[in-house]
Amino acid sequence: MTRRNLVAFFGASALLLVPWTIGLAHALPCRYVSAHWGIAWAGFDTALAASLALTGVAVLRRAVWLDRAAVATATLLAADAWFDVLTAGSAAAIALASAEALAVELPVAVLCISVARRFTAPANNPKGASQ
Repeated sequence: MTRRNLVAFFGASALLLVPWTIGLAHALPCRYVSAHWGIAWAGFDTALAASLALTGVAVLRRAVWLDRAAVATATLLAADAWFDVLTAGSAAAIALASAEALAVELPVAVLCISVARRFTAPANNPKGASQ
């Protein structure tokens, strides 16, 4: 697939998601009961723990895939913060989730992005970011 085709594909995909997202925002119920809520969150947190561990291993080994591990970890941390805050059930829970997001999850996500930028191999970073 050519670069132009990839740009067109990703651009069209993003544009198609706009009406879909608006429709979901209006169609989905405000409350939803899930029989596997605990399993879903435990699975997500397991993936986050594994991602944090892999990022640490990548730093230790100076692995060429460090940037990908760190970006994946940052993404999971940001998603965790988002869903923790938005699914909190009370004012106290929202306050706690917001505090965790601002004090832990988002700063660690920023650290991951910083690590990805700082330790990216020169071959993968033609603009010459510092080692």
